[in-house]
Amino acid sequence: MIAVIQRVSEASVTIDNILYGKISKGLLVLLGVKSGDNEEQAKYLSKKIADLRIFSDEQGKMNLSVKAIQGEILVISQFTLCADNGKSGNRPSFVLAEKPERANELYELMVTELKILLGKEKIKTGVFAADMKVGLVNDGPVTIILER
Repeated sequence: MIAVIQRVSEASVTIDNILYGKISKGLLVLLGVKSGDNEEQAKYLSKKIADLRIFSDEQGKMNLSVKAIQGEILVISQFTLCADNGKSGNRPSFVLAEKPERANELYELMVTELKILLGKEKIKTGVFAADMKVGLVNDGPVTIILER
């Protein structure tokens, strides 16, 4: 699994010109599920994301987690993170991405785990495999890549 985590002051996802999910201060998580990924990885990444200390404390040091600041998380599935760009050519291959049904199971597991860790009302999502328009204001900017 690969997660691109962005600290945001706000983020949203729109599907078919309808605002589907919106958060204020927190994290935007783009999640790619690779072939062979499993439940242990989803649970590990969920806890790591909830506990990742990338928000500033009173001294301006990145020392607080999204949980500590009572922030929100917007989780978006993004199979293109699993792209294989190869050594030749310019068209990426997505053979490394998990099959959609299994990828959705692991995506949903991660969302469930985050809801347990932060509270149901703190987690928003897109729609798996939908054509989504994601907007964000990256705070910092701070972008972290986690892979497990």
